Amino acid sequence: MTTRDDAGGDPEAATDGGDSADVRAGEAEADGGHDAAAAHADHHGLPAAETLTRWFVTTNHKDVGILYTVTALFFLVFGGVLAMLMRAQLWTPAVEIMSANAYNQAVSAHGLMMVFWFLSPFAFGFANYVVPLQIGAKDLAFPRLNALSYWLYLFSGVLFGISFFQGGTYAGGWTMYAPLNIPFYTPEPGATTTVLAMIMFVASVTVSSVNFLTTMHRMRAEGMRMRDMPLFSISILLTVWMMLFAFAALLAAMMILTSDRLLGTTYFAAESAGGSLLWAHLFWFFGHPEVYIVFFPALGAMAEIFQTFTGRRIVGRKWFIAAMLLVALQSFVVWMHHMFLTAINLEIKTLFMATTIGISLPFDLMVFALIYTTIKGRIRFTTPFLFAFGGLIVFILGGITGVFLGAVVLDYEFRGTYWVVAHFHYVMVGGVTALIGALYYWYPKMSGRMYDRRLGKLHFALYFVGFNVLYFPMFIVWETPRRVFDYSAAFTPWHQLATLGAFMLGGSFLIMFWNLTKSLWAGEPAPGNPWEYATTAEWAVDSPPPLENFPGRASYASGSLEFVEEYGSRPELEGASVADGGVSAEAATAHGHGSGAGGDVATRHDSPLTQDHEASHEEGPDHASIWPFVVGLGGFFTLLGLTGIREGSFVGGVAGGAYGATLAVGAVVLGYGLVGLTREPFEGLTGPFGSSWPFANIENPKLGLWIFLASDVVLFGAFIGSYVFIRVAEGWRDWHHLVPAEHVALPGLINTYLLLTSSFTVVLALVAAEKGKRWGVVGGLGATFLLGVGFLINKALEWQHLFHVHSEAFPNGWELSTNVASSTFYLTTGLHGAHVAVGLLITLYMLGRAVKGAYLDDERPVEYFGLYWHFVDIVWLFLFPLFYIL
Repeated sequence: MTTRDDAGGDPEAATDGGDSADVRAGEAEADGGHDAAAAHADHHGLPAAETLTRWFVTTNHKDVGILYTVTALFFLVFGGVLAMLMRAQLWTPAVEIMSANAYNQAVSAHGLMMVFWFLSPFAFGFANYVVPLQIGAKDLAFPRLNALSYWLYLFSGVLFGISFFQGGTYAGGWTMYAPLNIPFYTPEPGATTTVLAMIMFVASVTVSSVNFLTTMHRMRAEGMRMRDMPLFSISILLTVWMMLFAFAALLAAMMILTSDRLLGTTYFAAESAGGSLLWAHLFWFFGHPEVYIVFFPALGAMAEIFQTFTGRRIVGRKWFIAAMLLVALQSFVVWMHHMFLTAINLEIKTLFMATTIGISLPFDLMVFALIYTTIKGRIRFTTPFLFAFGGLIVFILGGITGVFLGAVVLDYEFRGTYWVVAHFHYVMVGGVTALIGALYYWYPKMSGRMYDRRLGKLHFALYFVGFNVLYFPMFIVWETPRRVFDYSAAFTPWHQLATLGAFMLGGSFLIMFWNLTKSLWAGEPAPGNPWEYATTAEWAVDSPPPLENFPGRASYASGSLEFVEEYGSRPELEGASVADGGVSAEAATAHGHGSGAGGDVATRHDSPLTQDHEASHEEGPDHASIWPFVVGLGGFFTLLGLTGIREGSFVGGVAGGAYGATLAVGAVVLGYGLVGLTREPFEGLTGPFGSSWPFANIENPKLGLWIFLASDVVLFGAFIGSYVFIRVAEGWRDWHHLVPAEHVALPGLINTYLLLTSSFTVVLALVAAEKGKRWGVVGGLGATFLLGVGFLINKALEWQHLFHVHSEAFPNGWELSTNVASSTFYLTTGLHGAHVAVGLLITLYMLGRAVKGAYLDDERPVEYFGLYWHFVDIVWLFLFPLFYIL
């Protein structure tokens, strides 16, 4: 293994006042790129980047990526301050800076803030910016949905912050275990606000997941197969698939918990059959994939950085990808190793111990691939590489200590101790370490400026030392109980050492913020490719890239990156090099390496792209829309208003009126924003897109709808599974004593006929649209609307009847809070009814357009709506026998 220092040919050296040829050559290039980008912005009506308005209306993926990154760093500071308070409290067992409840709030909020509002959004800041560039796309499939995902994320974090000012935020731990999550134990309004903030965050994740999956499956450049994508993009693809299903399960858990807190249902109450265990299943079905959701983007960034700064393609790249795929699949079958202390039987625990050990094996392969790549390569110890390599080191230690927790016997001993805290942070913050490396790696591309390399390395030194001084002592004093600030006096020196490490770690970020902020204004202009061996497509354009990313359509059909012009000409770019790691032919000759080809996809090494391609810009998407911001703002006020509800009604007095007014204003703003959003083009790009296997013949909106419905399957599956779980725990046949005799099958049977008929009328509307018959479309949609309204009216009458049942067993009626059977019935069928109501609003909107002759030339919107409506009908076919017959 050979190494060399930065000074020899490393662009980082330019930040020390050097005058490298790369930077000199890049000045005019970067300035030209800025001018071109500004010209493109004007062409698309997008305000200049220097104006505040730009950031409220932009839908361009690069701007959204910057917004995600900056906002995530803000939440890092927020969560870090909470961590500093916790460590100050732990200086000695006697110190009481905070009350016990305030300490519990700090612990809970720190965990929630870092896991949800910092880790994944930070990674997806890079994903938003880089992935479309790496796969040769000019934007994500649905730019407005991309902006919407950001505003939902931001306002969810603001909502969480408000919870601190509502009598205290949630204090029951970031895992929100039942029954501590019900109002009896956490009665503060801020606790409810926290749950609603998480629902809003999950909505952001779902919108983003649909967008990324549609883009990456449908919009890769010509000639780029799935396996040819750069490793960072592959890691994001697998991450988003995990997010789609895992967060749907979390959404179900949060919706049920919200119902318990606002409406008085009894899913997770202590007396409910299996309520506490049900929460554990729902949460950890999400919670364990979340570990890999957080770490996979860091792993992909780590692989990119290793390739760039060793000059070698990842050793065993195909096996590396296969290992990531295997982990993504296995992540959904190991959740019960978090539940070894529950009442599940030993055979099940043993099975999940085996799956836990099994999932560690693919990680071994990936770790060895990264290590062997450094051995075979020629390392350049740049700031990004130091953070990536440091992330690998701490992750290895985190992984080894995690194997201990995978053994049932050892888990009995370690669970609930600081061993878990240390292990968890070595894994999760190991991912953060690599992502900080990614920030330095892509900072020149995102900002157009180089950072100060000496400050970058100082940041790493303080960060790495502070991290290990903070967390390694926790292994030594592992007998300290988690989430408790009282501990044995014998552990005091180690806890004080950890507190010093915490402040050193926190202080290191002050250096980073100063470095990046100063460099943004005073750093040397960055060339298109500031790294010697960076070869993925984002480095083939200016820093920062022009608004439309590429001059023409990107293509890898010839094996090298080309930009295909309007009429099919393909001016091949010079200086081709391997797309995902390795060295260009010229560089290989110069440095004595092999060809480094190793793959079919290639891209040029560096080139200024300052030409004005007006024709391509005219066909690009409009990058400005205020409606995503309006929808996010409306959702924020709506959920804030809901926090004033207790047991189905608003709290009394002035506060209740304020909450009610907030809810009303939020609902109006939300509805106004949604209507405005629907009046703009849903799709940003119309193609052709190049490589789209396995969805080559499926339009973007249809694929996006399919992906959304896939997540909805998990949502309904979690609700139905919760009902079955609780009923089995109660006793399947004993369940009937919880249900009044007046709950008969006839209303459900009528609703079944209504919904099946409504599916038929949707088909009639589609056939009429295909034949160009306007009034046939209107008639079909109108009949669907009337049948759906009939369904909801029949459901409302049934509920009203059951609410007022008066018998010896149910003297106060059968309401939501009567027992767990009523809770599961009303909430599950209510979720389905909400889907019907959403479908009716869509139908009403489409009816208005159909009367004016819409859908005769393009019947696809009717088809897409039909897919949603048929899905809703199919779900009812499962609910009807479960709740009315069995």
